[in-house]
Amino acid sequence: MKKNPWQDSSGGERDLHEDLAELLKKLPKGGSAIVYLPVLVIVLWAVFSSFYTVQPEQQAVVKRFGAVVNITDPGLHFKLPFGIDRVQRVASARVLKQEFGFRSVGEVNNRTSYSESDFTSESLMLTGDLNVIDVEWVVQYRIQDPIKYLYQLREPDLTLRDISESVMRRVVGNRLGSEVLTVGRVEIAQGARDEIQGIMDLYDSGIHVITVELQDVVPPKAVRPAFNEVNEARQERERMINEATKRANQQIPRAEGEAQRLISEAEGYATARVNRAFGETARFRAMLVEYKTVPEVTRTRLYLETMAEILPNIGQVLMVQEDQVGPLPLMNVRDARQGASK
Repeated sequence: MKKNPWQDSSGGERDLHEDLAELLKKLPKGGSAIVYLPVLVIVLWAVFSSFYTVQPEQQAVVKRFGAVVNITDPGLHFKLPFGIDRVQRVASARVLKQEFGFRSVGEVNNRTSYSESDFTSESLMLTGDLNVIDVEWVVQYRIQDPIKYLYQLREPDLTLRDISESVMRRVVGNRLGSEVLTVGRVEIAQGARDEIQGIMDLYDSGIHVITVELQDVVPPKAVRPAFNEVNEARQERERMINEATKRANQQIPRAEGEAQRLISEAEGYATARVNRAFGETARFRAMLVEYKTVPEVTRTRLYLETMAEILPNIGQVLMVQEDQVGPLPLMNVRDARQGASK
């Protein structure tokens, strides 16, 4: 990087008084110094006041007799000397932030350190269900229009801070404490960001709010033990509800399946009985027709068919007569069946 001739060895701009002092030492002593001194002062003033440098993350607003004439980007630029053109630098490319409820003071061993001062006056808020909650948040923003940022509002950063605190208190005040502590944090941050941006646009401030982040949302220290007990009770309740729901989801489908099985079996049994009844009825009607046609033959056939079904289940039949020593086998159907099977 090329060194600026108007910077000292440490990188900062050289003081005009130091340069004048060095030049005065080199001037000749006597009356000639009095003649050259005003001219030298005017020349040096013209040289040192005719240029300016804008850093990479800045933009410069150039005013001429109080009126804005130009906005310049990073780099070395020239202007009218003798205070005709005045320059105001604005960090338009840097993401700025404002912290509420805490203050970061730097980094130690790659870890952010925070101030130990008490900022509860900013963070303590009242929720919609009349609970007090300690809310810490950060507003990140960027200067979008340097001219509006410098001249539209007297103190734009302070205005943004007051608006952010007012909006956050209103948004939290319209919510339940449980929502702020748990599921509503993202929605609260997004709603606060949109509302803050709308108000800053209404003021035409030239500030663009990038994001609003809730850092730490906790109950106050005085009630934190009781709050933890309440949370544990709620978690236990949710656990028991989940277990009961799980058991119900297991038992109800099983009972429904068992009921469906019984219904299906009953329907099948009813269908079988009805079909069997229809079959028996058709068989009886056919038999009745045959009986009316040839009653003797039909009667004999029915008798033989009935005996054929009954006799195999009887087994051995014994007949006992009077004045007989032992029983006489009348029929041995079981042995006959076994012999027939052999």
